Amino acid sequence: MQKEKSEQQISYWLKSAKHDLATAESLFKSKHYDWCLFVAHLVLEKTLKAFYVRDLGEFPPKTHKLELIVEKTKLLLSPEDLDFLKEISEFNLTTRYPDYKFNFFKLCTAKFAGKYFNKIKGFYSWLLKEIKQ
Repeated sequence: MQKEKSEQQISYWLKSAKHDLATAESLFKSKHYDWCLFVAHLVLEKTLKAFYVRDLGEFPPKTHKLELIVEKTKLLLSPEDLDFLKEISEFNLTTRYPDYKFNFFKLCTAKFAGKYFNKIKGFYSWLLKEIKQ
């Protein structure tokens, strides 16, 4: 991928992630906690895909599993960070498939969603600092 095209792709992923964060905030405020966490997962996914493009110069894989995206990048993450990403990846699965959807909905109280949403926002902020280096 050409450098100019890579920069366009990185910009696309970061702008899309920023938009999704605003959407997740709105969903949290309106008490749609399950969808808030689903969209918050996308915030991290898209941000990590920007790293993928930056570090490999190619289009990211078509996966929602955060740990699979990050393993190809140059990001240095702790085992705890990787466990966190695996856990957040489950928010994508549990919101999209009917077998899991209702159970996830019941799990997503204000306290549960608030805890994870705050951790996701913190991780996202850290990622934004890292990508500018």
